Amino acid sequence: MGIYPAPLERLIEHFTRLPGIGQKSATRMALYILRSPRALAEELARSLMDVKEKIRFCSICCNLTDQDPCLICSSPNRHSETVCVVETPGDQMALEESGIYKGRYHVLHGVLAPLDGVGPEQLRIGELLRRFEPEGIREVILATNPTTEGEATASYLGKVIAQKNPGVRISRISLGVPMGGDLKYMDRMTLQHALKSRVSIGS
Repeated sequence: MGIYPAPLERLIEHFTRLPGIGQKSATRMALYILRSPRALAEELARSLMDVKEKIRFCSICCNLTDQDPCLICSSPNRHSETVCVVETPGDQMALEESGIYKGRYHVLHGVLAPLDGVGPEQLRIGELLRRFEPEGIREVILATNPTTEGEATASYLGKVIAQKNPGVRISRISLGVPMGGDLKYMDRMTLQHALKSRVSIGS
C-alpha cells in the first residue's frame, strides 16, 4: 500500500516509466500537477492525445510530422537535389537548428545493429533508395553518429547508394576533435576521424 492516494500513486508510477525519470522526480512532477490549476492537467492530457493521434511519418523523408509531406519536404526553398541522412528525428532537429544546411533530410529511425536484430529491413533504407529518381537527388550526405553502429550504417549506405545510383555524390560529415577539446581526453575513434579528415592550411 502506497503512502499517497491511489490516483496519485498511479500518476507517479506512470511518470517513472518515462526514460530518465526516477521515483523522486516522478513524485515531484505528480505533486506539482496536483497543486497546479486544473487547466494545466487538461492541457497536458490534450497534448498527450494530440501526439498519439496527429503525429505520423512524412511519406517522403520519414521524419515526424503533423502534415504530409512535412514542412521541409514541401518547402520550395529547400535544395531538393541534396539529402542528408540521419539516424533519428532528434539528429535532424540538431542539424536544422544550426541554420547551415538548406537541403532535405531522410530519417532512418535507427542504425544497423545485427546483434540486436536490426538489419536494413528494419530501417527506412528502402524509402531512401526510392527517392533518387523522382527527386533527382545528386548528393547524399551521410550524417549518422560516430559510433560503431553509425559507421557501419554509413559504410553500408555508401556502398548501396553507389551501386544503385552511380552518378550520385556521396559524402560523410566530418568527424573529429571538437572546438575547445583536449586531445588527451579523446577516444580512439574520434582521433582516427580527426586524422583522416585533416585539411591543408597555408599554401
